[in-house]
Amino acid sequence: MKTIAEINQKIKKGDVVVVTAEEIIDLVGKKGAQKAAQEVDVVTTGTFGPMCSSGAYFNIGHSKPRIKIGGGICKINDVPAYTGLAAVDLFLGAAALPDDDPRNKVYPGEFRYGGGHVIEEMVAGKDLRLEAVSYGTDCYPRKKLETMINIRDLNEAVLFNIRNSYQNYNVAVNLSDRMIYTYMGALKPNLGNANYSCAGQLSPLMKDPYYKTIGIGSRIFLGGGIGYVAWHGTQHNPGVPRKDCGAPACGAGTLSVIGDLKQMKSEWLRGTSMFGYGVSLAVGIGVPIPILNAEIAAYAAIKDEEIYTQVIDYSQDYPQFESRKLGEVNYAQLRSGTIVVNGREVATGALSSYSKAKEIAETLKGWIRKGEFLLTEPVAALPGAESGYAVRPLRERPMY
Repeated sequence: MKTIAEINQKIKKGDVVVVTAEEIIDLVGKKGAQKAAQEVDVVTTGTFGPMCSSGAYFNIGHSKPRIKIGGGICKINDVPAYTGLAAVDLFLGAAALPDDDPRNKVYPGEFRYGGGHVIEEMVAGKDLRLEAVSYGTDCYPRKKLETMINIRDLNEAVLFNIRNSYQNYNVAVNLSDRMIYTYMGALKPNLGNANYSCAGQLSPLMKDPYYKTIGIGSRIFLGGGIGYVAWHGTQHNPGVPRKDCGAPACGAGTLSVIGDLKQMKSEWLRGTSMFGYGVSLAVGIGVPIPILNAEIAAYAAIKDEEIYTQVIDYSQDYPQFESRKLGEVNYAQLRSGTIVVNGREVATGALSSYSKAKEIAETLKGWIRKGEFLLTEPVAALPGAESGYAVRPLRERPMY
C-alpha cells in the first residue's frame, strides 16, 4: 500500500517511477499486478478529440465609461457569448455559431467557424474583436462597446468544460442508403464506414474504471496546462454493464474539468468543424493514476482487447432513441482498421487521435519525473456504480 503523499515525496526527491498507460500493460503482463504495484508509482493517461460540452468564461475588465454587458448582447469575432452573468463576465461555448452562419440551410453545412475556433485563437494569443450592446444604467452608462481583446489583458480566462473524457463511447455506422452527417463524422451509406471516438487503453477513465483514484480535485493535464476535475460531468452514468476487467461496455462516466486558459496551448485546444453538424473543440486531457496497490495496478493495465463498445446505427436507431445494438467490438479490432457488422467487413476511423493521446501521456510523465507536477488527493469521490447514481434515459423523462 502507498499513499498519494508518499508518492509526492518521491516526486519531490526525483526518484518517482512513472510509466504510461501503454507501458503498464506489458509490465503487469510480465511481472503481475502485485510486483508492478511495488515498482511503479504513477501511470499517465491521455485523450485528445472533439468534446462539444466545453467552453470558457472570462472577465474582460471595465471600459471607461463602464458598460453592463450582462443582460445585453456580446459577440467575439461575430460568435455570440453568453452575457447572463454580470457586467463584464462572459461565457463562450465551443458549439456557438455566428448569427449569419447558414447552418444546414445549405445542406450539408460547412460550419467553418465558431466558439471552439475562438477559444483556440484566444489561447494562441491572437487579438479578437469584441462587440457589445447594452441598455445602460446609472452606474453603467455606456450602451455600446467595440474593442479588441487579448488573453494577456483579460482579468481572468478559464476553461470550464462540463462534459469531457467520456468513459467509452458508441461506434457509429449508417444503415441507410444516403450519406449522413453527425457529431461522429460523416457516415457513408450501407455500412460504408464505422467511426469511433475513444483512446481505448490510453483513455483516463478506462484505466481507473471504478474511479478509485480520480475524483473531485484531481490535478490533470488540461489543454497543455494544469487543470482539475471540478465535478462529475453531465450524463455521468456509471451504472452500465461492465466486463470482468471493470471496463464499461458502453458510455459511462464523464468528467467536468476546469483550468487557467492562460497556461494552455492552442496545440491542445483546437477548434473543429463537423461537416453537416456544427462546431466543437478538440481537447487534450491527461490524468495521472497513482498506483496505490495491486488492484489499481491491475485496472491500469486494462488493454484494448478487453475494452468493448457497442455498434449503433446513426441513421435511424440513434436519432429515434432506439435501444437496438448491431454488435459489440473491442478497441483492438477498431484500431486494426476493420470490424465486422452484419456479416460485412467495415472500415473504421477514429475521431480521437491515439498518437496525440500517447503524446499527452508522455508529456505528463515528463512533468512528473521533473518534479513539475504533483498529484492531489481528491476531496470527494465521483459517483460510482455502487452508489446507484445513473442517468435516466431521455425517453423516461416527462415531455411538455
